[in-house]
Formats: sequence, structure tokens, C-alpha cells
Amino acid sequence: MSTQSTNDQPRIAIVGGGICGPVLLLTLAKRGIPATLYERDDAIDARGHLGGMLDLDWETGQRALRENGLQDEFLKHARRDAEELKLGGKDGVVLFHHQGSKPSADVENLKNERPEIDRRVLRGQHELTFSNGLVTVADFLVGADGAHSRIRALLSPATPIYQGISGAEISLSPEVAALPENSDISNSVGKGSYFVTEDSKVMAFQRNGDGRIRAYVWMNKDIDWVLPSDPKEAKQLLLDSYADWAPWMRKFISLCDEEAMYPRPLFHLPVGHRWPHKAGVTIIGDAAHLMAPFAGAGANLAMVDALDLGLVLSEVVSKGLQGEEKEAAIAGWEEKMLARGEHWASITMLSAQGFFSPDAPHAVVAMFKQFMG
Repeated sequence: MSTQSTNDQPRIAIVGGGICGPVLLLTLAKRGIPATLYERDDAIDARGHLGGMLDLDWETGQRALRENGLQDEFLKHARRDAEELKLGGKDGVVLFHHQGSKPSADVENLKNERPEIDRRVLRGQHELTFSNGLVTVADFLVGADGAHSRIRALLSPATPIYQGISGAEISLSPEVAALPENSDISNSVGKGSYFVTEDSKVMAFQRNGDGRIRAYVWMNKDIDWVLPSDPKEAKQLLLDSYADWAPWMRKFISLCDEEAMYPRPLFHLPVGHRWPHKAGVTIIGDAAHLMAPFAGAGANLAMVDALDLGLVLSEVVSKGLQGEEKEAAIAGWEEKMLARGEHWASITMLSAQGFFSPDAPHAVVAMFKQFMG
């Protein structure tokens, strides 16, 4: 995916077509700056079956769309009713219930909301060699290539740290979720998300826009713990692990789609991860500040990283900045990005501790009440 380059503009290469790579490409394209995005998957829907909802914040994820002219498109697809949030313990009793927002055409209302939306890369040069044999040269290289980034090694020796939490992503297909005999599951989950936590275990349910109900099942496990590759064995392992949880939760495990069971170990980068600025290359999103999903920050940060970098690169190119001025502009953006990432990584670590606390679910309820004001 690329926009047309000219001889008087730097060759910008973006590696990774997840969330932040396309946002960066769009930000540059909207401002007339050519760039090329490289992605390993061969189709835009190659991973369409993976991943759940994103709750986009006004100042980060929504801003990345808004400043690229996509506010109306976001409003068209945003699921305001999916802001519904429930918290509880393994007995299925709801201890906290946030109803979510009523749909409204007033954009100002979005400033205090996080509507859900479904999920669906100039100095010096870098030569990129891809596994398919493609070789290209870039004046500025951006690693938007996720948790296990290949580009990160050009800047930092940091590697992802296992969080001590592993489990699985499982789901009910839309057809199964809609069956009358499964109304107990559907009614319990509600329109948005239901986080259930107790005994150092978590089940995080969410309703997707296509009717699929997805769950992330997490437990404190050693790094060598594995989810069996055989779906029936995997189901039995999860049922044994959640033996005394509410009947509808165990029913969810029993009925989950055997073609859509995925291991989900959690990793993070060190809180406060930084690197000395290096000319001609940077990283954004999970490549820069990987964190667990317990604060809902990762996607929002990735999108605003891409927006802000795109704005800085656009200014550098439009003003013809060179040498120290150019590097100072990019280094200044990096420091702001990393400071913001450190802030949210700290919050995420505290949130994860709450979810796996001996006092859960009550510790999580108190945390959410404080967060939601």
C-alpha cells in the first residue's frame, strides 16, 4: 500500500499494517506526503476473525480519525450502546453496571465517552529485505510491527516480558449466540462488555457488532503453560479451570467455536521503555510501548502515535527541515510519545494487579468507580 513518491521528498517506509501503520499512512497522504506501507498478510481481511471491540477515546483514537476527516465515518460505525459495562465475580452476580450512552448526533457528547468500534509504516538510509525477496531502501523507517517488532532492535535491546498471565480467546458464533436456548448467555453479557474476575482468574466477555460473543479467558500461569491444540482437550482444560464458576459461563466454554480458539499469553515492555534518538528510524504502537489490555489503552495509543508522527513528518517535509532541526523535531515527538506510553503502562500494571488481586472482584469494582468518576 503506497502513495506516489517524488524525487524531492524522502522515501518513508512503514512496516506493519495493523492499527497504527494505516493511520500513519493516511495522515501523511491527507497532507500530500508520499509513503509506502509493507504488510505480511496478503489480504485486508486475513485476520478479520480475530480481535474484539476497541473503545476509542476522544483525545487519542477518536482524534486520529477526526483529524483525518473520518469523524462522520466513525459515527456511522460507532456502537454507542456497546459502552455498556458489567463487573462481577464467578457467581455471575453483577456488582457494577454502567448502562452506556444513548445514541446522539451531538459530537460534543463523545468527549466524555469511549464508543466501541469493531476491529477490521531524514537522514541516513535503511535497506529492507523481506522474506519474499523484495529489497527496498528508505530514508525514514517506521516500525509499526507490533509486540514482536523486528524494527525495535534497531533502537533498543528491549524484548517483551511475559506478564505471568496466559489463557485463550474463545467465542460463540453469531448463529449460536442467537439461539433461544442460549439466551442466558446473551442476556448475561448484555450489549457491551462483562468482566468477571475472582480467584486470580478472569473471563472478559464482549458482544461484537456481527453478533458474535467473544471472551478472553486469563489465568496466572507459568510461561511454559500451553493451550492444547485439540479443541476438545482445550475446552476440557478450561472447564476444569473454571469448575465452580456460574453455569452460563461454563456453558459458554462448552459451546465455544472449536475453529476459533486461540492461545493468548500476555506480554509487556518495561514501563518507561525509552531509547536514544536515532536518525532515520522510529517505532510506534506496541513496538514502542507494549502493555496488557487491562486499561484499554493500547489501540488508542497506537492510533495517536501514528497521527502525531504523521503530523511531525508532514511539518518536517513541508518546511524542508534538515540536519539538527529535523532530528530535534522527531526526537521531541518521540519523548512525548514515550512519556504518554509510560503513563498508561503504569496505569495498566495497576489495573492488572487489581484484576488478579485476592480482593477481586471488589477491588476491580472500586477501581472502575474511581476511574469513571
